[in-house]
Amino acid sequence: MEACSPRAVVFLFCLLFALSVLSNSAGASVERRARAPRFPSHELLRARGRAQPQGDAGGREEPYETKYFAQTLDHFGFRPEGYATFQQRYLVDGTHWGGAAARAPIFVYMGNEADVELFTHNTGFMFDVAPRFKAMLVFIEHRYYGKSMPFGGKDVAYSNVSTLGYLSSTQALADFATLIIDLKKNLTAEGSPVVVFGGSYGGMLAAWFRLKYPHVAIGALASSAPILQFDGLVSPYTFNNIITNDFKSESENCYKVIKSSWKEIEDAEKQPGGREKLGKSFKICRLDEVSASALADWIATALIYTAMTDYPTSANFLTNLPAYPVRQMCRAIDDPAKGNDTFSKLYAVANIYYNYTGTEECFDLYSSSSVAIGYDGWSFQACTEMILPTSGSNEDSIFPASTYDYTDREEYCRRRFGIEPRPHWIPMEFGGHHIKRVLKRFGSNIIFFNGLRDPWSGGGSPPCRLEVLRKGRPTMAERREKERDKDHKEVA
Repeated sequence: MEACSPRAVVFLFCLLFALSVLSNSAGASVERRARAPRFPSHELLRARGRAQPQGDAGGREEPYETKYFAQTLDHFGFRPEGYATFQQRYLVDGTHWGGAAARAPIFVYMGNEADVELFTHNTGFMFDVAPRFKAMLVFIEHRYYGKSMPFGGKDVAYSNVSTLGYLSSTQALADFATLIIDLKKNLTAEGSPVVVFGGSYGGMLAAWFRLKYPHVAIGALASSAPILQFDGLVSPYTFNNIITNDFKSESENCYKVIKSSWKEIEDAEKQPGGREKLGKSFKICRLDEVSASALADWIATALIYTAMTDYPTSANFLTNLPAYPVRQMCRAIDDPAKGNDTFSKLYAVANIYYNYTGTEECFDLYSSSSVAIGYDGWSFQACTEMILPTSGSNEDSIFPASTYDYTDREEYCRRRFGIEPRPHWIPMEFGGHHIKRVLKRFGSNIIFFNGLRDPWSGGGSPPCRLEVLRKGRPTMAERREKERDKDHKEVA
């Protein structure tokens, strides 16, 4: 069967759809009041059993070759400085490629907000399906992340808003298109079909790439891609509601303990020596940094990211975690040995996320669990165009009740970067309102999938796609039967 034949293309998407239904969930960024927005993760990140937490290959020989492409700084302007170039990194694995003569496909991963090797080491799905389709695998690093730094390096690229201003989704998509076209030309593989992959922010890019560059990619697989998680499209309470249901579904007691713990932390701080007691209860390294708000945010971070990476297998993407980590957290809370000591229960919960390997003697409230993620770059994007409302919590939420207030983000962005966010730019640029109608009119060959435990599923796949996953697709015979019934009614 030729890789470029219509039957092969149809089979490819049927297979990808079938495999994706079996997947679990995860992904994306979250903000807390006036704090730096958190970053995404996603379901395509299933470790290949050989990854290091920070994207370090650990000295092992990798199947891919590292290459660099002279990328244009500004694809959309004609100012002289925009013609400057930078070295964009991409990884190529041609182990199973059937070759240009056979028009074998090229599977391209749309790089996220981190070092591209972090995703390569953890993306098992593409490596699983490559042999079946004799596909070449290409992982392209997103500009301003990893080693793909304009202006010669991160020190200059991140030095001010003027140099950071070239960091955007539209510039990234143009990077991908330019590189893919040049790569196919150099391989004399203009006839090889391209399918793009991505998860969370990368999944958004994959879906948008198919919409913006349909002449470059025949289709896209978008995992945990919150394309609708923007102001006016999805409720800002949805994200935390799903996290609440994740924990509640494991144990009602677990939910109640966590929900009531926030007030206990606040009350403890008000007591004489309260901050010291809190610090010692959670083994915080520097007791002078302890406050109820900082500790609560530290614990909430563990809950949020654990829900986002609640995989059925152990993983080490953001940090080392066991299989079904939400379940493990609730088991720790429900452990009879801990009695009614709420802080002991919460410490066990935090320990699963921050110290599952057991190597930490104490914790830093303000340190990251994964230095490979591009916090600075994502914070900038979350202050320009990626305004993803998630911080609302209703009275039943596992987190303290709060309303979403856009001004919190606005104030953070002014303070951090001195810029005004554009909360409605993405839906205008790529579509968002009446998305089912939009996709029906000009979108095709895009597979969206989310696990229903994914906190970002509420802003992910359009409802019609979720119905497909829940109910299954009608068979060809069933469709023909419906058409006959329709014809009979029209005749009558």
